Amino acid sequence: MSNWWTNLTRPGLKKKAEEKKPDPKRETPDGLWIKCPTTGELIYQQDLEASNWVTPAGFHMRIGPAQRFKQVFDDGAGTPIALPDVPRDPLRFKDDKRYVDRLKAARAKVERDDCMAASEGRIGGARAVVLVQDFEFMGGSLGMAAGEAFITAAQHAVKAKCALICVAAAGGARMQEGILSLMQMPRTTLAIQELKRAGLPYIVVLTDPTTGGVTASYAMLGDIHIAEPGALIGFAGPRVIEQTIRQKLPDGFQRAEYLLEKGMVDMVVDRRQLKQTLAALLSILLANREDSARDGDGATDAKPAATVQPLVRPARTAAPARPPRAKAAE
Repeated sequence: MSNWWTNLTRPGLKKKAEEKKPDPKRETPDGLWIKCPTTGELIYQQDLEASNWVTPAGFHMRIGPAQRFKQVFDDGAGTPIALPDVPRDPLRFKDDKRYVDRLKAARAKVERDDCMAASEGRIGGARAVVLVQDFEFMGGSLGMAAGEAFITAAQHAVKAKCALICVAAAGGARMQEGILSLMQMPRTTLAIQELKRAGLPYIVVLTDPTTGGVTASYAMLGDIHIAEPGALIGFAGPRVIEQTIRQKLPDGFQRAEYLLEKGMVDMVVDRRQLKQTLAALLSILLANREDSARDGDGATDAKPAATVQPLVRPARTAAPARPPRAKAAE
């Protein structure tokens, strides 16, 4: 029993230090629990990863290329595609920091040279090139490296005679590269035209956020546009639009569900069903290309694609001849 007498110590003697109880907060490893941005609920990281980084409330968290490849490819990785190098700082840009210093910090953060990563593999047995834009690298901004990566991925798809799937996520063009970043918009558009001339499908997966020059170029030139639930998709942001037109925007403006209602995107697909959706689309779009499901030696290792019946329009019947109009009396 503790009282004033037991707590009293003689001069020159020190009280025995009490044993410190372990702090559970300090012993918890960083990143073990992740908070849902919509509900504030703490989610165990392994459970969140098992659900493809979709919270129980349905919020789709931002993920990088490694998680995307693991999600969509049959083997969980695919074969990486080497991307070309570009000049690091062609304009010698500097604001409050030098552009080379920003690039160095961003590369150390994601352990990659720029915002794009590409890989080739099979999705539901069909070959495809998947290009992923990482928002963690300087907001996924479109620069020379991103443009060259897109063109390389498109040319690789043409050579392999397979589909190109682009997972877009960007805040726009990269201001530190000026006009050189804006030039990537027409260059990527020409690369898409090469895909179309080869008769190969180009599918775009729009994630949160996809804005600016990316939306004004390759993100809206796909044969099919798939959006993740709740993704912000547009050119200028809602706040800028409200300040410009001085009007209150409708609820959910520029979100995936709103754009689906207005016809800007073709479908809104939960990330956990994205692979099945892509596999079904590829089986239809590549139904007449047997080499998309074959290896170089001609051995088929995938299920045969579903046959698609061609659309037959009914023949037009000749319109009945009109009786001659009576001449007006002179």
